[in-house]
Amino acid sequence: MVLDGVTHHADRAPWLWRVVAALTRPWLKIRTEPPEPGLLLKARQTPVVYLLERYGISNAVILEEACREHLLPPPLMPMPGGLMHKSRALLALSRRDGLWFRRPRNRTHSSGLSQIVAALRADPNLDVHVVPVSIFVGRAPASESGWFRVLFAENWNMVGRFRRLLGVLLNGRDTIVHFSAPVSLRDVLNDGMDTERTVRKASRVMRAHFRRIRTAVIGPDLSHRRTVIDTAINAEGVRQAIQASAGKERIKLEQAEARARSFAWEIAADYSHTVVRSASFLLQPFWNKLYGGIRTFNFDTLKQAAPGHEVVYVPCHRSHIDYLLVSYLLYVNGIVPPHIAAGVNLNLPVVGSLLRKGGAFFLRRSFRANALYSAVFSEYVAQLFKRGVSLEYFIEGGRSRTGRLLEPRAGMLAMTVRSYLRESQRPVVFQPVYIGYERLLEGKAYIGELSGKAKEKESLWGLFRSLKLLREKYGKVSVSFGEPIYLAQHLDNAVPNWREEAKQDKQPWFNDTVVDLAHRIMVNINRAADVNPINLLALALLATPKHAMAEDDLIRQIELFRRLLAELPYSDRVSITEMSAAEIIQYGEQMKVIERVKHPLGDVLEAPGDMGVMLSYFRNNVLHLFASSAWVACCFLNNRRLQRASVERLGRFIYPFIQNELFLSWTEEEFGEHLQQRIEGFIRLGLLEADGEDGRILRRKIGQTDEAYQLRVIATSLQQAFERYYIAIALLVKKGAKRLSTSELENLCHLTAQRLSLLHTQAAPEFFDKSLFRGFISTLREKKVVWLDDQAKLDFGQDLDTMANDAKLILSRELRHSILKLAGESRSVDIAPTPKSA
Repeated sequence: MVLDGVTHHADRAPWLWRVVAALTRPWLKIRTEPPEPGLLLKARQTPVVYLLERYGISNAVILEEACREHLLPPPLMPMPGGLMHKSRALLALSRRDGLWFRRPRNRTHSSGLSQIVAALRADPNLDVHVVPVSIFVGRAPASESGWFRVLFAENWNMVGRFRRLLGVLLNGRDTIVHFSAPVSLRDVLNDGMDTERTVRKASRVMRAHFRRIRTAVIGPDLSHRRTVIDTAINAEGVRQAIQASAGKERIKLEQAEARARSFAWEIAADYSHTVVRSASFLLQPFWNKLYGGIRTFNFDTLKQAAPGHEVVYVPCHRSHIDYLLVSYLLYVNGIVPPHIAAGVNLNLPVVGSLLRKGGAFFLRRSFRANALYSAVFSEYVAQLFKRGVSLEYFIEGGRSRTGRLLEPRAGMLAMTVRSYLRESQRPVVFQPVYIGYERLLEGKAYIGELSGKAKEKESLWGLFRSLKLLREKYGKVSVSFGEPIYLAQHLDNAVPNWREEAKQDKQPWFNDTVVDLAHRIMVNINRAADVNPINLLALALLATPKHAMAEDDLIRQIELFRRLLAELPYSDRVSITEMSAAEIIQYGEQMKVIERVKHPLGDVLEAPGDMGVMLSYFRNNVLHLFASSAWVACCFLNNRRLQRASVERLGRFIYPFIQNELFLSWTEEEFGEHLQQRIEGFIRLGLLEADGEDGRILRRKIGQTDEAYQLRVIATSLQQAFERYYIAIALLVKKGAKRLSTSELENLCHLTAQRLSLLHTQAAPEFFDKSLFRGFISTLREKKVVWLDDQAKLDFGQDLDTMANDAKLILSRELRHSILKLAGESRSVDIAPTPKSA
């Protein structure tokens, strides 16, 4: 934005200013926030004065340069009307007096501001707009940065002139100048206070404003870790827990307090700006070498949502790399990295200390039985919120081994909501984040764990052994920011009178509200999915028995998937690779995800060895995007003709189970409407035909056509889910009502699916994953299809028989027969404890 009539006269500046400007100007590269600061001053005829948080010649030089670049009113020119005795339109809240021979003295108010206020009070027709300006030198890392420069990066300390000059010379090319909206001093005067009180009030408000901006840009001032811990230990809730623990365990109060303090030191982060900046310097080549860069989507919406809010980042959890990824991405884009809740299993020697310095705080896997630990941890989280610290945690509880989102664990979420209800100083916004990989560092370990191998415990030796993996290429990483969820708005919709009950110890609506919030977060993560080339290859190849396809067929299938996503988008935040089908195949070969088998009748592309199993992970990442397409296609796997109404009726009946497994965003009614749109899309693409005048009868083409083949490929992505559902239903019906407990049914489902995979088509280990059966059984209970009797055994009625009968439309006779036979052969076994994953 250009302001007409603006002229800069740097030659009128004092000689010292001109010397410093000559020294520093070649080393400056300034980025302004907002990018067009002139828009803030557009069409304003009122005199403007700039207000700095901290005065210094270097800051004045930087401000003058920024104003000159954007043709803003110059800060070194006198204000019109002689409002100030000084010959510049520049003020500062804090400054250091003295140069070499005078003792430094910090000032906390501006004498120039007092002069302007006095002038305005003397002339009621005058007004002045104050533009707060924050300057940060060395905030964002640059590729040419070195270790020495990190020492002079921006922080919370008010440094001396020489150190500041060195900072500008070393880090001047990473300078941010943040212009805030102008404030009318006339509005402040209208409060009726005298000049001195007006200046104090304005200074206090501006200091709070500058602190918020500094916190948002470089992070909160958490240099006093001990102070945070002391405050947490002395909180009323923790003191009560200490007394209760001392009484219960019959120990001295001092011993219980020492234990609580030990918990706090085990938990607390030790945030260091220097370490964070150093880490960003190290990670930049790491991302480019290991992953070939990071692709970011919907980041602008985060910048719009974050100001004025406590931000809680809630990403999906797929790799240990997730801990570094989001923080790095935020930092290089000018947003302070959050404090991250990490499992205590990562608190390894040396590594744990570095993670603490980067903002990690540690929590135990389970601490419900330890009331003292729970009180300390909850209070620590509350203290972070009180200090304006953004947080990040993974509500899935552990890394997904299947590529699907896991059922959320709402413990951290509940603590966050409790903290907000207790002391809602600033509004809270939850920022869902989708993370997509093209290859996983932990890929082989995940396959082993799904096959029954015990999870390896984290250790330094394991870390050293994994370093050899860094020599390989892992494609690109995608980070997509979902639609933010404002906590107050969520509470308003769920419990309109929540403010009246916020201070109560227990609210009857609390648990259900937190569960609904957790589900919304998962849905919004999926609504921001990025479809990469590996996802599309996995969807196509895994639909074939040998995970192989003729090249021409594979090209057509990938293009069909792309059209399905484009014609009826799942969400406006979903992104799709721009590669063509041929480029995707070439990329897959480069990534060694697929191999080409030469043949005279046409090349064949296949997934080699265990890659077929690993590809199921990447198919599951985006399976939800094709849920409606797969359902319609499944209806025609074993039916040539079907009524349109039957497709919709059965779809709405089965939808709650698919919805809970894949965290789909539609209601049952919306899903029915979406199915009708999807059917019309299939008809346009030639995959289905409509018979009759009103098109009530749908028909697929004969089995040998390309369209019939493509329809089968689409259907296969969801078919295994329906097979799992039928396994559970068949076992319940075969065993009879009131015969199996929930855990016994879950275990039998796991064993039956495992045996089915051994006897028939080989399936990926995730086919018999217990958590998927657990989720299905849970939904059966929620929908009252089954229920528990007085002996905690599963009882059911006619609805279960209806579901079993409807399966005939989806599953082949041979498959149903095999499942029923295995259900008859099964016997109840004790369920083995499932090891925890992280």
